Amino acid sequence: MKATTDEPEQTIEQPSGERMVELYRIMVLSRYLDERVWLLNRQGKAAIAASAQGHEAAQVACVEATDPSKDHYLTYYRQFTAMIALNTEPEEMLRGFLAKADDPMSAARQFPLHGAHPRVDLFNFSNVIATQLPQAAGVALADKLRGFDAVTVVFFGDGASSQGDTHEAMNFAGIHKLPVVFFCENNRYAISVPLDKQMGIESIATRAAGYGFPGVQVDGTDIVAVYEATYAAVKRARAGQGPTLIEASVERLLPHTTDDDHTRYRTAEDIAQIPERDPIRIVSAMLRRRNLLTKSQDEAIHISAKERVNVATEIVDAEPYPGVETMFDHTDVDPRGRN
Repeated sequence: MKATTDEPEQTIEQPSGERMVELYRIMVLSRYLDERVWLLNRQGKAAIAASAQGHEAAQVACVEATDPSKDHYLTYYRQFTAMIALNTEPEEMLRGFLAKADDPMSAARQFPLHGAHPRVDLFNFSNVIATQLPQAAGVALADKLRGFDAVTVVFFGDGASSQGDTHEAMNFAGIHKLPVVFFCENNRYAISVPLDKQMGIESIATRAAGYGFPGVQVDGTDIVAVYEATYAAVKRARAGQGPTLIEASVERLLPHTTDDDHTRYRTAEDIAQIPERDPIRIVSAMLRRRNLLTKSQDEAIHISAKERVNVATEIVDAEPYPGVETMFDHTDVDPRGRN
């Protein structure tokens, strides 16, 4: 973990060995669900998807360091693992991808995973890049004005860090010392644009100094390092000391979306090294080194995750699509003259 400020280091208690195995279990479930959505896309059942493969460790460790009973989360389109860590069920997520009537986030009206989900405190957001950051600043300001003991975590990618909304959100949060954690998942590509064509700096975290708060760069495949960085940021925010920018370096294992072909802009050498940064492999190896996970236990986790996704897929695939008569439900204006 590399800090961009001179703030003193804190002693942070790591999750227990049992808990780290549970975090790994969430990562594996996320991976199988993610893979299933891509298969459903190829079958013509899921319109589009943006994979979280490669981001799993960063997302699960970040959520683990927060308090879901009172904190808030603003996600973006690549948040499979964070959503599962927040107790979103696979069936709920699949309903969005398959545009089923009981999609709890948008009733099949929006891009998958984009609607609000009050049960797990997820906010509605736009597919326009970086718009969730000003939203997060607003949520954090509301909590501060009302005296609530809540921290807002907002997830975004390196591409979003180049948008004006990001500057405005961070500037506002820094001025007002808002209780918000800006969590950037840097996978080095804004769709097809590599990092060195997005910005003239090596680390996004260094930008935090310009807004008057700490920035931390961390290996996003290391669940312990991400947990420690997020824990410190959340503690700081909860104490009224303001925001923190965390840059988690991750690897995007697949193309930007199911509609993308990354062989058109990534070199063969770059693609060949992708498996080395697979967080599933990295975390599994770490748990085995610490004697927290055996080979048979690891295999059982994978079998269980696959079965869970199979069951969820069967359930959701059999569910109905929204009826034509519901087209204008959830809208402000109904041309049929109904209130």
